[in-house]
Amino acid sequence: MEMLRYQLFPRSIGITELIQHVIECFEKTYAQINSLENKLKSNQVLDILRPHLESIGFTVETGKAKGQKIPVPVLFGLNNTVDQSFSTDGMSKDGKIVLEVEAGRATTNYAFLKDIFQASMMHGVEFLILAVRNDYRGADDFQKVYTFLETLYISSRLELPLKGVILIGY
Repeated sequence: MEMLRYQLFPRSIGITELIQHVIECFEKTYAQINSLENKLKSNQVLDILRPHLESIGFTVETGKAKGQKIPVPVLFGLNNTVDQSFSTDGMSKDGKIVLEVEAGRATTNYAFLKDIFQASMMHGVEFLILAVRNDYRGADDFQKVYTFLETLYISSRLELPLKGVILIGY
């Protein structure tokens, strides 16, 4: 399990060039973010990934305060003002790919479900890249989320408005 793992859902489509570049950002920094060796919070993982993601055209959140987050419109109001938005950890230049990096609460607090819901509501978003720990307190968060996504896509009882969800285990 001491390796970067990733899977695109649905499994019937291939990874785009830009998504491959994001995966390469994780590969370049894996020694620093490997959850078996490093007990990092999600914002620490983002700090390590930031220069690599920015080099491929992503905007990356710099903190949790207003002005440091990346708001993505969800609802529009009168005169096209944004009535509701959700924040994301990272976003591609064209606004079609959002990135969420989770650490300890990925599965314990079901943060991955919130990430999927919010990405599904974001205007213009086509792909969610969801990064979770391979190891959290001895549990395999990647495998837990993988099983959930596999069930979601195979059962076809619920259809997401996204072209795909890319799960990365670090």
